[in-house]
Amino acid sequence: MNFPNQKIVDMVKEKYKQGDSVILLQMDDAQAPPIGTKGKVLFVDDTGSIHVNWETGGSLAIVYGVDKCRKI
Repeated sequence: MNFPNQKIVDMVKEKYKQGDSVILLQMDDAQAPPIGTKGKVLFVDDTGSIHVNWETGGSLAIVYGVDKCRKI
């Protein structure tokens, strides 16, 4: 897996703040919540992954460059 550089990580951290609402567009994980699931951002880690508390009760991260979400 290729990790994003610091500039990209900083950009993701600036865009997605704790408490922001997001909707899942794509996730490459067998345990992923259904597409369209909403959640609240917990934090963005140093690899640019967006950790989310999903309305379904899970807390899987959105991996930069693999999964997709958007702010709502």
